[in-house]
Amino acid sequence: MAKILIVDDDPQLRKSFQKILAAEGYTLQAAFTGEAGICSVKQDPPDLVIMDVRMPGMNGLEAFKAMHKIDPKLPVIIMTAFGTTDTAIEATKAGAFDYVLKPFDIPEILNLIEKALQAGSFMHSKVQINASPENTSKDALVGKSQPMQEVYKSIGRVAPTDATVLIRGESGTGKELVAKAIYNHSLRNDKSFLVINCVAIPETLLESELFGYEKGAFSGAVNRRIGKIERADEGTIFLDEIGDMPFNIQAKILRLLQEKSIERLGGLKPVTVDVRIIAATNRDLEKAVVNGRFREDLYYRLNVVSLRLPKLNERKDDLPILTEYFMERFSREMNIPYPGIIDDARNALSEYSWPGNVREL
Repeated sequence: MAKILIVDDDPQLRKSFQKILAAEGYTLQAAFTGEAGICSVKQDPPDLVIMDVRMPGMNGLEAFKAMHKIDPKLPVIIMTAFGTTDTAIEATKAGAFDYVLKPFDIPEILNLIEKALQAGSFMHSKVQINASPENTSKDALVGKSQPMQEVYKSIGRVAPTDATVLIRGESGTGKELVAKAIYNHSLRNDKSFLVINCVAIPETLLESELFGYEKGAFSGAVNRRIGKIERADEGTIFLDEIGDMPFNIQAKILRLLQEKSIERLGGLKPVTVDVRIIAATNRDLEKAVVNGRFREDLYYRLNVVSLRLPKLNERKDDLPILTEYFMERFSREMNIPYPGIIDDARNALSEYSWPGNVREL
């Protein structure tokens, strides 16, 4: 299970975290100063750090910057009281995953912890390209067919550039894995990689999630919050399902691509950001442009490099190797003997049309 480091000089808070996180199955480490937290990160790297801003000696911002130098991909959540939110915001701008105000709601902090751990895992794990069935990594692009060889070549060509990439393909073809592989082999692979699913976040929240907001921007905006795009400065943003992005937000993404700047909700001046955009969709964007659901100018800005992923029924030569890969992987994960597969089952798999693609397999 994931290992979480709590850095706080309050023994009662550390004890409370111990109780809450142990109940969720997490392993806990604790440090009572920023200096001790840095030593823990060096000696026994955690999967996540939750750290207070105000501590004796080195404060949370200074400690975060030191940890960030050790491992730029380590997610750090900053805890702060109302009087120290400026410091927490500075940490977020410098690359911290997020900050929470004390006292915090337990379900809220558990949800944030889960998101931070997912982001950390995503950034640290590498996608294996053209993996063999014996490679049981969860992040692997498997297949030796000609269509997949073209995908691998495209990844190799586009990854070291800073070009915007549009990944196209049906649901279940592996668009997120390809985006991650591009990031792994890019010049920004030591910086953050944030995934934003444009349909998973409610439309009313998506704008503030992406661009952040200023204090007083709307009812409940009691402090400035840095958005995901600003947090990913110098890194990579993966905009999944961009074909479903609300029309009003498309204009702000266009500005980001054209001017390398954003504006927080309620903000009066642009904020310069340097991010690489990788986008993906299963939609027919050309049709969406004609129907007025997708901005034509954004379409051309996104479509600098287009990478199309084949459907599974377009690469049925890969079915045997994919089947072996999944059986090897899941038998190891479940700690059971490799079950094998009979000829009748292989034939049934080969004859099926696979509308859900590799995800369905």
